[in-house]
Amino acid sequence: CSAAQPSPTLPSVKATATSESKSALPNQVLAYSEGGDTLVNIYKNANPGVVSILVYSSQGAEGQGSGFVYDLDGHIITNYHVIENANEIEIDFPEGTRTRGKVIGTDVDSDLAVIKVDVPKDVLHPLPLGNSSDLEVGQFVIAIGSPFGFSGTMTTGIVSALGRILDSMRSSNSGISYAAGDTIQTDAAINPGNSGGPLLNLQGEVVGVNRAIYSGSLGVFSSTSYSGIGFAIPIDIVKRVVPSLINKGSYDYPYLGISSMDGLTMDEIEAMGFAPNIPGVYVLEVTAGGPAEKAGIRAGTHPTKYDNLYAGGDLITAIDGVSVKNYNQLLSYLFMHKSPGDTLVVTVLRNGKEKNFNVTLGSRSDL
Repeated sequence: CSAAQPSPTLPSVKATATSESKSALPNQVLAYSEGGDTLVNIYKNANPGVVSILVYSSQGAEGQGSGFVYDLDGHIITNYHVIENANEIEIDFPEGTRTRGKVIGTDVDSDLAVIKVDVPKDVLHPLPLGNSSDLEVGQFVIAIGSPFGFSGTMTTGIVSALGRILDSMRSSNSGISYAAGDTIQTDAAINPGNSGGPLLNLQGEVVGVNRAIYSGSLGVFSSTSYSGIGFAIPIDIVKRVVPSLINKGSYDYPYLGISSMDGLTMDEIEAMGFAPNIPGVYVLEVTAGGPAEKAGIRAGTHPTKYDNLYAGGDLITAIDGVSVKNYNQLLSYLFMHKSPGDTLVVTVLRNGKEKNFNVTLGSRSDL
């Protein structure tokens, strides 16, 4: 046998990379190439503001989740489904403090809740909030929470997609779920117990609130473990909703009064009488007496070869002059720019002609 040859010494990235070449590297590469210092520092700065939440029913321990400190007044943000039907809530801070919390505001549409705690200010470490509108697919993100009760667990991944639509936890009288739009999809490992914890960027800013995991036929609220598809509420929605939850305990979402969906096939679109290359929001149903119907927007009434799909309805192509290519963009515009009582201009394509309708928005809370 020949003698073993010494392995060549590889130059370290940190020692050889110039400032110019480093700036050209994506953030996630820098996070690792610098010995993981970026991730270590993010954890050191963020983890003191991430809490574990234990929920008790009249029978005892019922469930668990995560949350994070919003301000020095003792407000904690988490998911509504974490504290739903709780008789008692325990908040555990990383430095060892344990206290009971009181729910002061809930939002079933975006699945958010605010808990108030009474602890010394030096226990509270509010996390800085970023801007989810700046996120891009492929951007590195970090989740911190208490999966399966293991508090202070950090996982990493990327933004897998933007603008996903999930069902709201609010349903109409007919049992149809409303939509929660503009949701962030990530492959950062999220497991039961992570719900309500922060999703962070590499600046250590919260860009989302971890909400759910996807597990195929079981849906997004199942209790199964990580499958590579997680969802988070965008922080831009949180920044709009949470002040209202603190001040009055609820938030009023604007209500247009239509039903639609993304992902229709070419055959389905053509069956409704539209060219499949024209982007927009297909009005599949208009709520009787709702804002859209009152303004004159209409759904289809002519049966097609597809069940519950009718031709002759409107195709919404713009709102207030802003083009909407799909249902998520419509929901995102409403949630981020409009409130109940506001009037907006809805542009539709009807029988090949463009028409504008002035719509006064209602409130979901009135339904």
